[in-house]
Amino acid sequence: MPDLYIGSPFGGGTGRGVCMTTDFIIGFAKMAVETTLLLAMPMLGLGMIVGLVVSIFQSVTQIQEMTLTFVPKILAVMLGLLIFGPWMLNRLMSFTQGIFTNFPDYIR
Repeated sequence: MPDLYIGSPFGGGTGRGVCMTTDFIIGFAKMAVETTLLLAMPMLGLGMIVGLVVSIFQSVTQIQEMTLTFVPKILAVMLGLLIFGPWMLNRLMSFTQGIFTNFPDYIR
């Protein structure tokens, strides 16, 4: 698997140390936020789409049952976890592995 973080604050494991500059910290935080958003997007997107479909169904049929919206959203998010779970885990493991691999470079 290719390294997703070459040319990033992780430095690609050069072994020459990393200066803790503001650019490094900002890049590191940016990558953490990007990873968090990428991991959350599939579940949030599925929940939003299913919620919109259920809301349209409720307004067309004039069924105003509050619990009707929760069950389809929960099922959609669980289905999304089954589908996107391996990709999410792989992405998270790659991010964490990049941090731990280059940790000695960070503390120099």
